[in-house]
Amino acid sequence: MSALPRDTRDTWLLLGLIGWTVLPHLWRQPLWLAVLCVGVLAWRGWLAARQAPLPRRWVLLAMLVLLAVLTWRSQRTLLSRDAGVLLLVSLMALKTLELRAQRDAMLLFFLGFFVVLTNFLYSQTLAVAVAMALAVWGWLTVLTLAHMPAGRPSLASAAGLALRATAWGTPVMLALFLLFPRLAPLWSVPGDGAVTGLSDSMQPGDVAELALDDSVALRLRFDGATPPASALYLRGPVLVHEDGRRWRAASGALSPPSTAEIRTEGPALDYEVTIEPGRTRSLPLLELTPQAPEGLPPELASALRREAGLHWSLHHTTSTRLRLSARAWPQARLVGEPSRQERRALLGLAPGSHPRMRAWTRALLQESASLQQAGPRAWALAVLRHVREQDYRYTLSPGPYEGDVVDEFWFERRAGFCEHYASAFVVAMRSLGVPARIVTGYQGADPQPVDGYLVVRQSNAHAWAEIWIDGEGWLRVDPTSAVAPERIERGRALPTPGGLVAGTLDTVSPGLRLMLRQWIETLDNRWNQWVLGYGRNDQYRLLEQLGFSSPDMATLGRALALLMGLVALAGAVWAWLDRHRRTPWQRLQTWQRKLYGEIESVTELLLPTK
Repeated sequence: MSALPRDTRDTWLLLGLIGWTVLPHLWRQPLWLAVLCVGVLAWRGWLAARQAPLPRRWVLLAMLVLLAVLTWRSQRTLLSRDAGVLLLVSLMALKTLELRAQRDAMLLFFLGFFVVLTNFLYSQTLAVAVAMALAVWGWLTVLTLAHMPAGRPSLASAAGLALRATAWGTPVMLALFLLFPRLAPLWSVPGDGAVTGLSDSMQPGDVAELALDDSVALRLRFDGATPPASALYLRGPVLVHEDGRRWRAASGALSPPSTAEIRTEGPALDYEVTIEPGRTRSLPLLELTPQAPEGLPPELASALRREAGLHWSLHHTTSTRLRLSARAWPQARLVGEPSRQERRALLGLAPGSHPRMRAWTRALLQESASLQQAGPRAWALAVLRHVREQDYRYTLSPGPYEGDVVDEFWFERRAGFCEHYASAFVVAMRSLGVPARIVTGYQGADPQPVDGYLVVRQSNAHAWAEIWIDGEGWLRVDPTSAVAPERIERGRALPTPGGLVAGTLDTVSPGLRLMLRQWIETLDNRWNQWVLGYGRNDQYRLLEQLGFSSPDMATLGRALALLMGLVALAGAVWAWLDRHRRTPWQRLQTWQRKLYGEIESVTELLLPTK
């Protein structure tokens, strides 16, 4: 770089910075955007190296029309968020092909800062924040170079000056972050937009596929003692309807339970849960959480409702990360008796489905008169005993099921994951005339807390069953405990096969991969809790620590105005104290005037006046 002409060096630096800024977008946008950006930036770099003339205007107009057509074909609109990002990134790349004057460079700089912000529309993770902080430093560096037209300033000096300017602005940035009011929807920026997670429907194989995902689903922290792993059941969507293969939520067939229908027994657990963005409307909370959790933004709190299965859901999915406080009663139970219509839904089976399972349940009762008179609890134990005594296997990869899934699993394959056992058990109980349903959610967590939080992963996704017993209420039955009791007792998911990098790390050091993952997740959790999770309640607590009593939004505004006034006053005092300091250009002008004055004096002495 030091051997290049300054124009070529600065242009290459600018092109590399543009590539770094738009790189996160290239992974999530259509392939043609990556081809366009890489091609245009490489072309502009080649022109800078050859000192060749820039393309004519008609070439840029033709590329602009092509860009609009490609954007329309990809998004079917030019006004959406994704379409706007596509146009912005593409136009910034095309702008480099007409970089002729300083005004073109200034426009490119402002576009660069704006593109930095657009990355946070898709993700606000710590990695993206660090990458964009480096991008801001780079844009400040090229902006500094643009204001140093004379000579050949080094990149190190320009970068150092940009870093010092950033350091001066950091206190103001922190003050705005701590005190600027969180006004929805201006502050509700979308989260990571995750596409994995629990769904409002399930067919055999869905939970097993989710169990291969090792990403974090949520984090738990308890105010008191942490319950054992076998008690960590986080309730998600409750599935009632089935069509022979897929199970779906109740969708209005059942009425939500009243407070009187929830019997809270035993000690309560106060806990905090941080839920990562997912694709379901349901909030996975500990069983049982009868009261609405606290900490939801106002626009989401009004949309929260308690469903018939005593799980909490929103009207729509959310892509924001939620940090909630709630209270659970692990020994609580639903005791409200289902109505006739609800019983019909809870006993329903698809017409003509599972003929072998229906015949097996009839034969099960006919074998023993005492069992026939025993009731639902004994029938459930008989079904579980059949699983324990037969050669059933608990596996993530049972292979595809082509025919009747329940019959094929129960009588032939005898290999499956938790959803296979839960769906077969519910079909068996319904065949016996017992109302039953499937509950999906998460069970267990990592054995060791990370930064004080229990980590629940997508691989902890689980499905279990509930049956109705007259006079007792709903009873949880987990068929997985009959075939893999260690899965429930330890709360740990089945190990998933590692990739090339994971295998290499395990070969070098068996505990290295786990240590690195815990270190990264600790940083990520602190970023989520301290930065992304910093909200209005945290601002009020900060004001209380500063001496404000009963702070509200008005107090927050006054504190921010007072702080900004003090900063402005400090700046004015600094400017007044620094008024005698002169810039190098001013010192040069003073030295020139003094030199010219001495030359005139010498000239007057040597040359006689008329």
